[in-house]
Amino acid sequence: MSTKSYPRAKRVGQQIQRALSELIRRELRDPRLGMITLTDVRMSSDLSYAKIYYSVLGADPHLAQQILTQAADILRGPLGRALGIRHSPELRFVPDELIESGARLSALINKAVKDDQARHVEDEPAAEAAESDDEAHYSSEDDDDGHYDSDEDDDSDPNPDEPSSPKR
Repeated sequence: MSTKSYPRAKRVGQQIQRALSELIRRELRDPRLGMITLTDVRMSSDLSYAKIYYSVLGADPHLAQQILTQAADILRGPLGRALGIRHSPELRFVPDELIESGARLSALINKAVKDDQARHVEDEPAAEAAESDDEAHYSSEDDDDGHYDSDEDDDSDPNPDEPSSPKR
């Protein structure tokens, strides 16, 4: 069997995903099921099997797996009628672990960022202390050139364009 992509299988899979989402909502009224989201449907090349990936919210994943596995045969007939196909595929429900692993990775990234920020907060007082040591060496009597400035020694006119006032 080749790994060639089957466009018809993809189209049928998308139709199954839409129709099955509606059927599960309408036909399966089990309160233990919680909220089910069908994330993907992958069809076999001969369209005889459909692997349905789902995620569950507000219910036990193992219980949801049991309920969906038992309901697969019940949903198969209405699904075939809804799609208008002669042979409805055998439904196999598989929990989608990508969402859970994505949430787990996101939590790990957030934890790493918080740890990194906490480490840098501890480093900041040392950096501030180094800056204050640099400021301690600067005297207010030093100008930008590092030369000592005195008002008594200043004979230059600060504004050469304006006429200077006579000294008293």
